[in-house]
Amino acid sequence: MVGLREPEQKTLLALKKLNGKASVEEVMKQSGLPDSAVMRAAVTLQDEKLATITACLETRASLTEEGKVYAERGLPERRVTQTLKKLGGKAPLDRIVTDAGLEKSFIPIALGWIQRKKWAAFDGQNRTLQVSGSADEGVDEKLLSLLFREGKVDVENLDGALRDAVQVLKGRKLVHVQEKTRRMIELTEKGCALLRKGLKIREEITQLTPELIISGKWRRARFQKYDVSAEVAKTWSGKKHPYLQFLDETKEKLVNLGFKEMTGTHVETAFFNYDVLYTPQDHPAREAFDVYFIKDPRYGSVEAYRNVLAKVKKTHEDGWKTGSEGWKYEYSPKEAERLLLRGHTTCLSARTLLSKNLEIPGRYFSIARCFRPDILDKTHLTEFNQVEGIVVGESLTLRDLLGILVKFAIEIAGAEKYRLKPDYYPFTEPSVELSAYTKECGWIEFGGSGIFRPEVTLPLGIHVPVIAWGLGIDRLFMLKAGVDDIRYLFAQDLDWIRREGLV
Repeated sequence: MVGLREPEQKTLLALKKLNGKASVEEVMKQSGLPDSAVMRAAVTLQDEKLATITACLETRASLTEEGKVYAERGLPERRVTQTLKKLGGKAPLDRIVTDAGLEKSFIPIALGWIQRKKWAAFDGQNRTLQVSGSADEGVDEKLLSLLFREGKVDVENLDGALRDAVQVLKGRKLVHVQEKTRRMIELTEKGCALLRKGLKIREEITQLTPELIISGKWRRARFQKYDVSAEVAKTWSGKKHPYLQFLDETKEKLVNLGFKEMTGTHVETAFFNYDVLYTPQDHPAREAFDVYFIKDPRYGSVEAYRNVLAKVKKTHEDGWKTGSEGWKYEYSPKEAERLLLRGHTTCLSARTLLSKNLEIPGRYFSIARCFRPDILDKTHLTEFNQVEGIVVGESLTLRDLLGILVKFAIEIAGAEKYRLKPDYYPFTEPSVELSAYTKECGWIEFGGSGIFRPEVTLPLGIHVPVIAWGLGIDRLFMLKAGVDDIRYLFAQDLDWIRREGLV
């Protein structure tokens, strides 16, 4: 056994006074040593079998400022439901929001949670709400009340339902969660035996000062010895975020396969986001709780695409020359100019098909940010990234599309198994949904794909098949990195960022 230095001796004596086991904080208070000195001493004592170190994760939850407001006034969905009951159980949405004193920006949030909790049913056509459930106090509301009373709670001491509610409220930014590792130091039998023999602390000098030299005290001083073979703390050089690294690698693979990148703005017109893609103007996906509309200015211009607009209008109304009967309604050119944050990247594909630089045959892709007012959970964000792709050519078939999807699942996401099943989209026929599986994440659905319908391609002047896909690349990375919560990709966990690497 090497000779124990002053910090190790002080730590041993502090543990003796603390009945042989204590936290680092308790040892610091008893010994007067800083935390770094206590931890270094504890590591040395563990190496010498005089003590052991154990670590446990403590998670504390507290309300954010917004959470405190909701704890006092009630969650938006609770306020809407209470007002709805006062109005007789069925009422127009605008009347409910006004009486509840709720800001319009909270309408999508309240509606989403009301329907998720099955408290009321929403009639999108008449914009009315009707009570459909008992609306008992939920576990999330119980947690809000508990945190409001207690200030902070240890998550580990909560029952299973309340622990799950912590994650729900954290996703809604109503709860702040702080994780802290608590380290305990405990004497071993060997350490206790050494203490029974007796320890006498002798002061050690760690720095030679001019005063020690001039006074001659250095001759009688005991200098601290250093173990040059001891491990040092790891250092982390700068590196690219693992997710950004994955995006760059995916782009590189697509470019090497002959794809050209498509780009565009975040703000888009309803014309390209919906109309060109043969989505009727009364489709539920165009409601305020499925897309972010721009408040000011409300409208853009599609004047540059006047000829295409006329063809799209006819296609929606009666099918034009596509062989379809259309949607049988009166198309509104004004509604086509409505501005919004793009809800998908397929609008980039539509713009590319209209471009004078389009090559046939040709391959195009984009990796871009999209926006939807989804309820935050393990697989959904209000802002997310999609990898979009189209291939334009004479002899393309569904088999070509399926081959591309399998490549994404296995080579890019690293899936162990994949699943392809029929789906429906207004702008593709046939349509295919891709899901993939790993042991760490289970089955994850990535997105949709298909062959563009004639109602999409013919108004754009395209007379050859176009296969298309739009996949959630955030989820592809989750599968690749073994991450089971999409929110973790954008968390500021430096420990994970430093250690995560892609092979």
